[in-house]
Amino acid sequence: MIHTLSFIAQSFTTNVPPYVILGIASAFLSNSAFLKCWISEFCGTFLMILLTFSPGKWIGVDSLPVAWLSHAAGVILSDYIGGGPHVNPAVSLAMFSLGKSSYTETYIRISGAMTGGLIAFPTLLYFSESMKWEPLGGPTYSPTDENDNFAAAFFNEFLAFFCLLFIIFLVNFEMHFGKHHYIVKQSLTAAGVRYLIQVFGLTGPAMNPMLGTSWAVFDSDRAAFPEVSEHYLIYWIAPALGALAGSFLYAIYAGEKFFGMSLPAGPIKNVKEVKHDDNKKTK
Repeated sequence: MIHTLSFIAQSFTTNVPPYVILGIASAFLSNSAFLKCWISEFCGTFLMILLTFSPGKWIGVDSLPVAWLSHAAGVILSDYIGGGPHVNPAVSLAMFSLGKSSYTETYIRISGAMTGGLIAFPTLLYFSESMKWEPLGGPTYSPTDENDNFAAAFFNEFLAFFCLLFIIFLVNFEMHFGKHHYIVKQSLTAAGVRYLIQVFGLTGPAMNPMLGTSWAVFDSDRAAFPEVSEHYLIYWIAPALGALAGSFLYAIYAGEKFFGMSLPAGPIKNVKEVKHDDNKKTK
């Protein structure tokens, strides 16, 4: 009996990605107050990986325009079907710093995204092997030599996410495209993401801690998080700092609070003055 239980436990820990059980359990924190957020992040992340990693591998293999259009459609569909999730821990951090989500909601959103990513890559591998399709790839960084201090990789991810956050803030908070706002803003976001992938290719780029770590776990041939500190420096600390830097600058521009504190500078954004008619009588 003990031998059987030991075998089951060993098989489970070997084949099930780390954190998945804790990730699922976290969905029910605060009496399930944010369960919908967790489900949205989980489903959105799974769909995002399926629909944006397959172009160029499974779709549009011989046509770059088809691959680009498929990627754009994937960005739009994963967001729409998932219900507008962050699907990115660094984006969740940015929203938390601007007071657009609570600490608990932020944690649960990150948890849902991480769980979705850790399950998505092994699931899609199963389909690729069953259908004999080309395996998907993911963001990685290979040191140039033994003296590589990872500075270039760090700044690559930092700048890539900083630029991504600029696009997110611009099309979501500062622009409006009328009755076609959603499809236009998502299309612009998709185009921006694709452009940044081409420009910041040194580290993938991931522009998303969830993608960097989920792929690393999957690509390691063992169910364990990366053990090298450089991975977390590049794929977690760099985008997190990019999120804080971008959010801080946006808070100054828009006059927002940053971590609940009013900043001494700003706002730079023009605020329309409301003119009051002193001669207008009130009833």
